[in-house]
Amino acid sequence: MFVGHYAAAIAAKAVEPRAPLWTYALAAQLVDVAWGGLVIAGVERLSLDPDLPGSALVLEHMPYTHSLPAAVLWSVGAAAAARFLLRLPAVAAGMLGAVVFSHWLLDLIVHRPDLALWFGGPKVGFALWNHPVPEQALEIGLIAMAAAAWGWRRGVEGQGWRAPVVFLGFLVALQIVAMLLPAEGGAAGMGLSALGAYLAVTLAAAFADRPRRPQAP
Repeated sequence: MFVGHYAAAIAAKAVEPRAPLWTYALAAQLVDVAWGGLVIAGVERLSLDPDLPGSALVLEHMPYTHSLPAAVLWSVGAAAAARFLLRLPAVAAGMLGAVVFSHWLLDLIVHRPDLALWFGGPKVGFALWNHPVPEQALEIGLIAMAAAAWGWRRGVEGQGWRAPVVFLGFLVALQIVAMLLPAEGGAAGMGLSALGAYLAVTLAAAFADRPRRPQAP
């Protein structure tokens, strides 16, 4: 799961628009942002197996980001930061926390069994990665439906459909690039690539969420 995670961010923006889209986009991948940093630092571990169907990632050790307790803690921490540091309304902050937790739920669908139910506990995952066509269809379908909901919300607010369409196109293009790039570079390289991609989407979300300039009379 890559761009499919951003469906939660876009849907949350449609439901609770008082938080900026960039905060939702960052929340959707906050767990993986932390994962990328910990992989680079050697705290969490992965390897690559190009012979695997779908994703070549073999996620060996990631208790601090992708275990269920860790996902809950990251979600609560993000909601608290949004409320007390960004000064967002309580409902918007809670929505941001829910978006962070959605990452674990979506990973549960696609990951092979590498998500620990508790620290040191059994690992779960429904392994949709092993079926690349349905998995890709799920990701694109999720962000398309979420973008439609956000477009409707912007239409109600008089903002128009352009931003959702452009942002959706950017995410689809990013997904295609990720599919075509060979899985190589080692753990640190994967961590750096992931962080670069998440930064690019966060910046794109900030750009897409800009208020439309009023037209001159």
